[in-house]
Amino acid sequence: MKVTVEEGDEQFLQQLHQAGGGTVQELCDAAGVTATAIRQRLTRLQALGFVERTTVRSGRGRPHHAYRVTDVGRQQFGDNYAELALLLWDELHGIEEPIVRERVTNRIREALVRRYGASVRGESLVQRLDELRSTLSDHGFRVEVDSRGLFPVLRETNCPYHELAQRDSGICELEQQVFEQVLGTPLKLASCCRDGHACCEFHPVPAG
Repeated sequence: MKVTVEEGDEQFLQQLHQAGGGTVQELCDAAGVTATAIRQRLTRLQALGFVERTTVRSGRGRPHHAYRVTDVGRQQFGDNYAELALLLWDELHGIEEPIVRERVTNRIREALVRRYGASVRGESLVQRLDELRSTLSDHGFRVEVDSRGLFPVLRETNCPYHELAQRDSGICELEQQVFEQVLGTPLKLASCCRDGHACCEFHPVPAG
């Protein structure tokens, strides 16, 4: 899972990792910023579990703290799955046998339902929407639930498959089907980033 971080954090993590870790002073010298700025960034990244602090004791001098990137932090950089996703999607739709193509698509849908629906158990639709929102957020989606209207709305404030969606609306349909299965209710994709809207909105379809 890749978590959205503040501007400059990913580059900072990469530099810290390439340096093999470092002290606050070493990081200040490398970045050309104040110790206060470095400490604030380190504190934030430690809270996210991306950086860890160790105490270094050498000789008779006072112990000092060194910082390094954790395994979780390393997951924040070097992950460029967009190109791979495009290639796999093209290969999927290049399968000539309709039955095979449908079978593979169904397995992808089922895998996503298991991935996002494992923690969705609420009795009411509002509860399930909130559980889905929480799960999607944990997976790096920017999503919210708007309960101000007659029916709650699941809103993605950015498209998680932007480049792929620009080429093929099928990914939007697949995502809608996944959410419908997880929530146990039909949905209407009322607005879509692919069509130039500011967000993607999934509206529950009233029964009857």
